[in-house]
Amino acid sequence: MFAIWDEKTILIPCFTLTDQFWYVGNSSSSMYKRMTSRDSMSADVEAVSVLLQNGVQKEMTNPSWKYSCPHVLVATIVALLFGYHLGVVNEPLEIISVDLGFSGDTLAEGLVVSTCLAAAFAGSLISGWIADGVGRRRAFQLCSLPMLLGASICATAKTLAGMLAGRFLVGLGLGVGPPVASLYVAEVSPAHVRGTYGSLIQIATCLGLMAALVLGIPVKNIVGWWRVCFWLSTIPAAILALAMMFCVESPHWLYKRGKLAEAEFEFERLLGSSHVKSAMLELSKSNREDETESVKISELLHGRHSRVVFIGATLFALQQLSGINAVFYFSSTVFRRAGVSSNLANVFIGIANLTGSIVALVLMDKLGRKVLLHWSFFGMALAMALQVFASSGIASNYGAFYFSVGGMLLFVLTFAVGAGPVPGLLLPEIFPSRIRAKAMAFCMSVHWVVNFFVGLMFLRLLDQLGPHLLYSIFGTFCLMAVVFVKRSVMETKGKSLQEIEIALLPQEYREFL
Repeated sequence: MFAIWDEKTILIPCFTLTDQFWYVGNSSSSMYKRMTSRDSMSADVEAVSVLLQNGVQKEMTNPSWKYSCPHVLVATIVALLFGYHLGVVNEPLEIISVDLGFSGDTLAEGLVVSTCLAAAFAGSLISGWIADGVGRRRAFQLCSLPMLLGASICATAKTLAGMLAGRFLVGLGLGVGPPVASLYVAEVSPAHVRGTYGSLIQIATCLGLMAALVLGIPVKNIVGWWRVCFWLSTIPAAILALAMMFCVESPHWLYKRGKLAEAEFEFERLLGSSHVKSAMLELSKSNREDETESVKISELLHGRHSRVVFIGATLFALQQLSGINAVFYFSSTVFRRAGVSSNLANVFIGIANLTGSIVALVLMDKLGRKVLLHWSFFGMALAMALQVFASSGIASNYGAFYFSVGGMLLFVLTFAVGAGPVPGLLLPEIFPSRIRAKAMAFCMSVHWVVNFFVGLMFLRLLDQLGPHLLYSIFGTFCLMAVVFVKRSVMETKGKSLQEIEIALLPQEYREFL
């Protein structure tokens, strides 16, 4: 096997299940030459090494972020909708229950909230298969349709059944959208700004949640305003579906499907023509003969990539077991006990969340994912310690209030700096291309399951254990997360997805390299 490199041409070895072909690319055209030999994975990597030894190197300058930024911004509309629909029933729920005839029925009110979460779990389970089957762009469009239809049904609902049907459809879209957004952003972003782009997802989620809370304020003064809140959510959903028609498809997905010419074209749109060759070469490094085989759940749990799947699922579980959703819920109660309106409480929490997300945006590609994640969980543990002190009875009533409120704001702030945005960015980075979509779907399903049970059990545990013990448990999970991140999470800052994949391969597979 040999490879030829000059200033205009690169030969990249690629494999299918039946035979081998060479991808031949240059600045003006692309062609494909098929060879009949069946070489092993080691021969493939050996050919890539020959290319590297003969002078194939990455461009010395990073590609401009201006090419990829518009596509990433469109993808973050999913996160905006995610935050909005999580908060859209927060303020209006009482008025909705009166208008639809289930006022005073706490079970029905709980169903309006939890139906969306249950549907999101179902949507997350199938998101990987959708993203791999039809591509990332069409997956975005497919997830926007149930959000459009579901929000419309909610806005026109006359009964509880209609509201639940609409919330279920919205939840399906919310389950599919976020994993696909994380995949897409990781796959279309240049390595040097991938962390910054990942932070945009968290910022969009914060803005969506704040928008829902702010728009819900007039609901008690304007008849039928809650219907307007649902109608407004159809606008970004429609924009997402239409704008995706003009966005790039993931070159990684195209490469996996054997569409090399299209992958090259999309790389040129994302990175500029001078970086296409090196990007295609990077993709060839992780190419394997089993790339086209279907991925089974058993392989995620017991296969050679089970380690990274375990890391991803554990990160999402610890994120939720830290108590973040419980703190979001209980913050309004704490503020009201001190005579502060719930609207003002929501504003304070929203500002802390947005501030932390902006800090993450600035630091993600400077300090790295692992550093932010480590200190984020440590800060959350410290915040929970303040909550425990406030509820212990040692401090005066006046001091307990400030410790409690300060602890909540610190908790939300430090969560938004790392534990909030990093897992959704880190997981697509550490998952190999072949399993990336389905592994994200599996880990997001873990996220929704733990999220659901924490929300379900929080009030009961608060009554039975008291805030002192419950916050101690949450703080313990935060400290466990600190240890887990230090021991198990690798730094991915500035590395290409292919470099990360090779670094995380088990030793017996890395010996080929």
